[in-house]
Order: sequence, then structure tokens, then C-alpha cells
Amino acid sequence: MFGLHANPDDPEWRGWWGDEPPFGYPVYVLTHADQRPSIEMANGTVFHFRSGSLEAVLDEATADAGDLDVRVGGGIRTARAFLQAGLVDDLHVAIAPVVLGRGNPVWERLRGLDQTHAVRSQVSESGTVHVTFAR
Repeated sequence: MFGLHANPDDPEWRGWWGDEPPFGYPVYVLTHADQRPSIEMANGTVFHFRSGSLEAVLDEATADAGDLDVRVGGGIRTARAFLQAGLVDDLHVAIAPVVLGRGNPVWERLRGLDQTHAVRSQVSESGTVHVTFAR
């Protein structure tokens, strides 16, 4: 969501969204890099960089959100880590056709997700399959 991996050693890097990211809310960026100061953007987005546990970062984001939802975004490794920790109530996965052997394994080590969540799917006109899981 921030692109820190593309410029890990550049303290001036402000993300690939430009001065007005599409969020408008605080964004917590999970990182293994040294702690960086938060970055406030023009439209209310504030990027906070955290290297703590998933639970600690989620607790902070939840407290910051008040009555609003907290959404987890980013790559499949991040999503899978939250799922394996049992920290996801609702999941929306958009699956686009790819050549076999390419991409990242989504369901690896996630057996039983269909036992803890109700599963629904819908195919869009583009051929993308939208699968939702709700606890």
C-alpha cells in the first residue's frame, strides 16, 4: 500500500500514490525496516510505520478507527499472515485468470477457512471471480 520495498533506504520516499493517496484515513504499514516517522499527506491520509506483531498493529489501528472498520491490504503474504492468526472476519478475494505456475499461492496453509467462514462466489463479466468469506 506504500511501496516501501521499492525504496527501503530512501528517507524522502513518500509512497507511490503522490501527495493525495486514495485512503483519507490512517494507514499502518507493516515493515521489518527501521522505524520511520509517520508521514501526513494533504488529504488526511497518515502513513504510520510499524514493525510490531500483527496483533499489536491491529489493536492500534482498531483503536484509531473507533467505530469504523479496519481493512488489511497489501500482498498475499500479509493477508495470509492475518488469516493464519485468525484476525480476519471478512475477506474479499478477486481471482483473475493466470497461467498455471505463475503468481502467489493464495490458499497455502489456510486449510479449514471454509469451516470458520461462510463462502460465496460471483463471476464478473471480465471473468474475474470474486470470492468472499465471512465469519
